[in-house]
Amino acid sequence: MPVLVLQGGGALGSYQAGVFQGLDEAGFCPQWVAGISIGAINAALIAGNPPEQRVARLTQFWERVTSGLPQLLPALPDGWMRSWHEWAAAATAMFGAPGFFQPRWPPIMPFERGQVALYDTAPLRATLLELVDWDRLNNGAVRLSVGAVNVETGNFRYFDTAHQRLGPEHVMASGALPPGLPPIEIDGCWWWDGGLVSNTPLDHVLAEERARDLAIFQVDLFPARGPRPTSIAEAEERVADIRFSSRTRLATDSARARNAERRAIARLIEHLPPALADSPEARLLHEMARPNRIAIGQLIYRDKAWQGTAKGREFSRATMRSHWESGLADARTGVARALATDTDWLAGPLPEGINSYDLSAKD
Repeated sequence: MPVLVLQGGGALGSYQAGVFQGLDEAGFCPQWVAGISIGAINAALIAGNPPEQRVARLTQFWERVTSGLPQLLPALPDGWMRSWHEWAAAATAMFGAPGFFQPRWPPIMPFERGQVALYDTAPLRATLLELVDWDRLNNGAVRLSVGAVNVETGNFRYFDTAHQRLGPEHVMASGALPPGLPPIEIDGCWWWDGGLVSNTPLDHVLAEERARDLAIFQVDLFPARGPRPTSIAEAEERVADIRFSSRTRLATDSARARNAERRAIARLIEHLPPALADSPEARLLHEMARPNRIAIGQLIYRDKAWQGTAKGREFSRATMRSHWESGLADARTGVARALATDTDWLAGPLPEGINSYDLSAKD
């Protein structure tokens, strides 16, 4: 079963769009898309459109939300580029992103009661209603899962078309990162960005599907590995990278351990005497212990030298195109890597157990 898993990361989400274009070119058509935050928005655009329109809808969204800032990236040394990048992020903070979020007017003060967010996301709702076919999203061939956290209880939850009907509010809730974006009300409860608890929905996919084999492309926007910081700004950026990437490794390691346990139980059941093997308890264990084969191909965004802590907040058209082209190039290279592995897991039978591959690693 082909699956696409999309992490949160704000403006870096255009990298995911580029990756999807590359996967789409290679004929990869997901049957399940799971996303958090900006990954949830990209996921809805994919699940809520027919295959031949998905790249076009992603393009429409990203061109719309980045239309308020320069379209050409100046050719400057890295130091000047960092300053330009910070300026573009500041402009986004001041004016918002068209079709996504806009500043509240009049502006609110941090201590002001009655308002808990700096921006209004009504434009995002209108954009999602325009670019997503919600009947297709809920009744089509692609399953969608998006994660959010309950503001009052702190409990994390996935909204999933396999279990309920989803609307724009579920996707908006998954991307409602405080204090910038407001919480979203769903059935009397208020929800914030799922990235506050887990920035990758990989754990949901692995926990939900234990029977069918899974070929997963996971697109991460924060690298787990990075150089030792040499300044306060670099330390802040490194902390964000570690915080938002660490759950990926935890989910993979935990799933691998559970899968190994299930395989051990299955082997043990094979040695039971007939009387015990045919017991209700043994049959239940046999059903629970059936292992599936899982391959996870990771594509990880690599920071540009001039990017810093504002990389998730900088919505210029020029930077968006840079991210998109990086994702497209990585996807094309990653597909070639997947087909060239000894197991050839993308085109052939999956190897036993859970195996992960860094498809964006540099030679």
